[in-house]
Amino acid sequence: MMSLFNQTALECSKLITEHYSTSFTLGIKTLDRKFHFPIYAIYGFVRYADEIVDTFHDYDKKTLLERFKQDAYTAIDERISLNPVLHAFQLVVRQYEIDRELIDAFLKSMEMDLYFQDYDARGYNEYIYGSAEVVGLMCLRVFCEGDRAMYDRLKEPARKLGSAFQKVNFLRDVKSDYQERGRTYFPGVNFDAFTCDAKELIERDIQHDFDEAYIGIMNLPKGARMGVYLAYVYYQTLFNKIKALPVSRIQTERVRVPDTKKIALLAQTYLKYRLNVI
Repeated sequence: MMSLFNQTALECSKLITEHYSTSFTLGIKTLDRKFHFPIYAIYGFVRYADEIVDTFHDYDKKTLLERFKQDAYTAIDERISLNPVLHAFQLVVRQYEIDRELIDAFLKSMEMDLYFQDYDARGYNEYIYGSAEVVGLMCLRVFCEGDRAMYDRLKEPARKLGSAFQKVNFLRDVKSDYQERGRTYFPGVNFDAFTCDAKELIERDIQHDFDEAYIGIMNLPKGARMGVYLAYVYYQTLFNKIKALPVSRIQTERVRVPDTKKIALLAQTYLKYRLNVI
C-alpha cells in the first residue's frame, strides 16, 4: 500500500529529527499536529545533506553530495524514492509547492562547504541564504498552506529568523568550524586574533535579525506560532549565553543550553500561548 510506504518514510524523518536535535523536536511537537510530519521531512532532508559535508571525512563527500542531489531531484520529478528521507521530502515539496529555487539554493550552499573555507561578504550572504534562510522559507510554505499572500508578507521575517539561527550556530561552533574544519564564515574576522569588538559587531547584527524575525513570528498562523516562537526563544537563550562569555571561551568550547533549561523554556512558552501573549 502506497499510504503505508509514505507514512513509513515520514516516520523515518521523524526519527532522524529526534535523534539529531532535541531542541527542534520540542519545537515541532508544539506545532499543530498537521505540521509535524511535513517539518520532520524538511529537517531530515537538510540534516542528511549537512551530514555529508560535515561528518563523512573518510568518504568522497563531493560524490556523495552529488548523488544525494541527483537522487533528490529524481525523487521530486518521479514522485517516489526508495530513500525514505528523499521520499518524505518530495511528498512535502509537492503538497506545499515548495519552490525549486529554494532547494537549488540549499544544495548550492552545501556544495560551498566542500570548497570554501573563507568567505567574503557576498559569499557569506549567499551561504546564509542557501543554508538557513531557504529552510525557513520551506517551513513557511508549509505553515501558510497555499496562502501566497501570507507567504509573501512573512517571507522577509522568515529569512531573518533563519539567518539569526545560522549566525548563532557560527558563533557557537567557532571551535569546530575553524580549528577542526578550517572554515571562517564571518567575513573579515581573524579568529587567530578574535577581539571583543569583532564579537560585539557580530552580535549586534544577529540581534537585529532576531528583532526583525519576532515581528513575523507574531503574525504566523496560530497553529505554527508557538513552535516557531519556542525555537526563537531557545536560540535567543543560547545567544545570550554566548554574549555573556569572553572571546577566549567561545574559541575553546561549544556553548549549549541544557535539556532541563529547554524543558523550562517549553513550559514558559506554553503558558504564554495559553494566556494569548503569543
